[in-house]
Amino acid sequence: MSELKNNHGRFETRAIHAGQESDPQNGAVMTPVYFTSTYKQDAPAKPRQGYEYSRTTNPTRTALEQNLASLESGAWGLCFSSGLAATNALMDRLLPGDHVVAGSDLYGGTYRLFSKVFERYGIRFTYVDTHDVQAVERAIEEKTRYVYLETPTNPLLRISDIAAVAKVAHQKNKLVVVDNTFATPYLQRPLELGADIVLHSLTKYLGGHSDVVAGALIGRDFAIQKELTFFQNAVGGTPGPMDAFLVMRGVKTLALRMERHCLNAQKIAQWLTTEPLVANVIYPGLTSHPHHALAKRQMSGFGGMVSFELKGGVAAADAFASATQIFTLAESLGGVESLVEVPASMTHASIPASIRHAQGLADGLVRLSVGVEHVDDLIDDCKQALAVAQRVGAQKQRV
Repeated sequence: MSELKNNHGRFETRAIHAGQESDPQNGAVMTPVYFTSTYKQDAPAKPRQGYEYSRTTNPTRTALEQNLASLESGAWGLCFSSGLAATNALMDRLLPGDHVVAGSDLYGGTYRLFSKVFERYGIRFTYVDTHDVQAVERAIEEKTRYVYLETPTNPLLRISDIAAVAKVAHQKNKLVVVDNTFATPYLQRPLELGADIVLHSLTKYLGGHSDVVAGALIGRDFAIQKELTFFQNAVGGTPGPMDAFLVMRGVKTLALRMERHCLNAQKIAQWLTTEPLVANVIYPGLTSHPHHALAKRQMSGFGGMVSFELKGGVAAADAFASATQIFTLAESLGGVESLVEVPASMTHASIPASIRHAQGLADGLVRLSVGVEHVDDLIDDCKQALAVAQRVGAQKQRV
């Protein structure tokens, strides 16, 4: 039964069972939350089952790491206290003079970590549109250690061809890292497409309930795992057992939630295209999206994120985001509840305006994390918020 639970079954089955066994002492079905910092050893330097200190390993975290590895078709998983802690562990492998080719449309926190922290240590970064495989190839140098990309990107929802990027990177013996937070392993599995390491902010869809902050790295190469495990323990950015438990609880319903996220987002995106105040709708599920065909080939669904630009610019965007009643004005994404934000002033404020604009991130862009509420209620909420945004725009024109 252990082999079945860890390695076999379709995605929905593995989401519930992989890495998780009933408690051998009492038969408890749910993985226990091991609230312990240390473990009794049988003899000096002889811990039971490898557990000696919970920063290093904890049984609850181990269960989650095995679960995530199964879902991403990986051989191992490592969990961290946040998505950025996971990214930090990747960067800890690098030395002064090393180089990273990164996507030009990145989560603002990732860009901040690269530009404000690791550049100070002599790590160099080149930012390119990773949808352009030739641009990626041109940017690779002898000292390049990673090609690091998000797909779909945050917040412009651009799609990169993971298999094509992996091919050119591997021809030059470089590792490909894919932030799979937006797609989740239910919609996209980068390791199956040739990537070397998958990164997740578990805070988002995998946790799914906006009640935990955590991150993960998943891969297949055990030599890389050994290096990353050292930094996971040495730096200490690991999640507590309750965090691991909450993510595991969320993962059990991932498939069900992603189906509704995708369905609601598609309907809202299509409706937004009919609204006069909306200048542009960005959603990979729309045939108007420039990367729609690639998304359809690479993903099994188009996700729950929708971005759109209002004709009234930043004033209209702020008015819309402030007027919603079901969509909560808040950062983050991927929970069962719908969220709205203005990237230029919130999640991407750490990126200089000149760089944001050069990458096509308009100040008036609105990002929706579409939840699992009834889609008609969500559309009604957007309608009334658009009406408010239109009134604000009309008032500015009169002034």
